[in-house]
Amino acid sequence: MIFVITCVDKPDHGAVRKENRTAHLAYLRDLGDTLFAAGPTLTDDASTVTGSVILVELPDKQAAETFAANDPYARAGLFESVTIKAWKKVFPED
Repeated sequence: MIFVITCVDKPDHGAVRKENRTAHLAYLRDLGDTLFAAGPTLTDDASTVTGSVILVELPDKQAAETFAANDPYARAGLFESVTIKAWKKVFPED
């Protein structure tokens, strides 16, 4: 099952994001082909990162919760909130 993990950064935590970016990217790379997509959310003018969105295939919501909790960004206290929702791909059709 694919899960959408949406994370909102705490205000004024850009330094925390920067300090943990390398570890976060390595954590995502370790997912291999179970990572469907990932990237930051931005302000409307695209000048500032506001959070992260990750689409990842995992067996169940518990696995998604564990994955999200172990993200280096989460462990460093970057996020104000994290939501996890099951997602079904409809388009584009395979």
